[in-house]
Amino acid sequence: MPHVVTQSCCNDGSCVAACPVNCIHPTPADPSFGKSAMLYIDPNGCIDCGACITACPVEAIKPERLLNPDEVVFARLNADHFEEHPHADRPPLGQLRSRSHLDDAIARKLHVAIVGSGPAGMYAADEILRYPGARVTVYERLDEPFGLARFGVSPDHRRTRAITDRFRVITRQKGFRYRMGVEVGKDVTHEQLTAKYSAVIYAVGASHDRRLGIAGEDLPGSMAATRFLGWYNGHPDHRDADIRLDHPRVVIVGNGNVALDTARILTADPDRLAPTDISRDALTALRASEVREVVLLGRRGPAHAAFTLPELIGLQNLPDVEVIVDNRGEPISGDSDVEQILASFATEPANPSARRIVLRFRTAPVEIVGTDEVSGIRVSHTNLVRSTNGSVRAELGDDTEIISAGMVLRSIGYRAQPVPGLPFDDESGTVPNENGRVTAGTYVVGWIKRGPTGFIGTNRTDAAETLASLVADLKVLEMSQ
Repeated sequence: MPHVVTQSCCNDGSCVAACPVNCIHPTPADPSFGKSAMLYIDPNGCIDCGACITACPVEAIKPERLLNPDEVVFARLNADHFEEHPHADRPPLGQLRSRSHLDDAIARKLHVAIVGSGPAGMYAADEILRYPGARVTVYERLDEPFGLARFGVSPDHRRTRAITDRFRVITRQKGFRYRMGVEVGKDVTHEQLTAKYSAVIYAVGASHDRRLGIAGEDLPGSMAATRFLGWYNGHPDHRDADIRLDHPRVVIVGNGNVALDTARILTADPDRLAPTDISRDALTALRASEVREVVLLGRRGPAHAAFTLPELIGLQNLPDVEVIVDNRGEPISGDSDVEQILASFATEPANPSARRIVLRFRTAPVEIVGTDEVSGIRVSHTNLVRSTNGSVRAELGDDTEIISAGMVLRSIGYRAQPVPGLPFDDESGTVPNENGRVTAGTYVVGWIKRGPTGFIGTNRTDAAETLASLVADLKVLEMSQ
């Protein structure tokens, strides 16, 4: 009986290395690894050994016979992946990047400062501590570690949050040290770090949201979805967020995974959230919420939705929540898994008593309306235009309407901020680097390195690439001395 990867897959890649028959793909060596929403197990190659279950940090892998009814769909998705992407020519192993050798004498002198304790920083620490005698000191601005793995994952995704258990194992290794509540650039400078440590690795992420650039965006009741997410996760920066739940409708601009998480929390039965580690203040506020409908706006059509397939599948099984798909009255005719699931929502019987999530496509924000606070959002219907290169863009139409709402949340992506003491490319929102190297002695990992792409586990191979650059520089330095 084959094993199956389910919704909570984090793309860590540990299962790939553990599999003795190389039936889990894409592997970290595959160009599609960082772009894939999840990993897949080939049912024809799986030998039911269970090695992947032990290796998985988020309990995402199960024997097919133990799938619950909500997870059965993932058995088909795993099999379909290999129908569409056969791997007859796959190499015998799908291991992670091999570690560069480092002389023990050099390793014992290696002491690296890592700025940021999110997934990128923790995977970087793990790579360094594999060298006997090496040490790391992780600087974290907050008093609680793990960044987006702690404050950016919805509390009802408990298995995904379990990745923090793996990070805690890293912190217990000999040579690991925290400096909590220290902000680099304010409490300590880049120059002070480079003078004290063998190398400095920045893993500061992309914690700021992108703005819409429309009128009314700064009205009370308009904010980033990331601020709402931080509020219900108890993030110290967002505990005092002005969350408005006294209107029956909330509008979210964007339809990525964060938008779906936000909609799911806003419409969830608070009793279902109570056993999670959601902020107690947020839970109290959600119990008194008057929100009955959450509308997600997407500029383009269903085929271009930004959410991943596993997150969409999660909407199918929400109790007492009706999902409505609004495609401007046109049927959804595509044959992709996403489009088929979206089309299936239209066949579900209406439930007037349920809270609703409305996935509205081909609709763009024009203005957030209100006098002293948000009262709604003016939107325009869009027309889809195919460019000569095959891409599809959304152009504003002539007709507009106002959707009433008590709160408007923007969820259109993340953006990094300049790092004091380092160069910064404003267009890409990254620190310019070559395989993680900014200069010899200064390095980057994660979103500040590559932009806000990939998943939690993508940072593991990303960290390995940066560490290879760091080790190469150490060898050059040692030879020159």
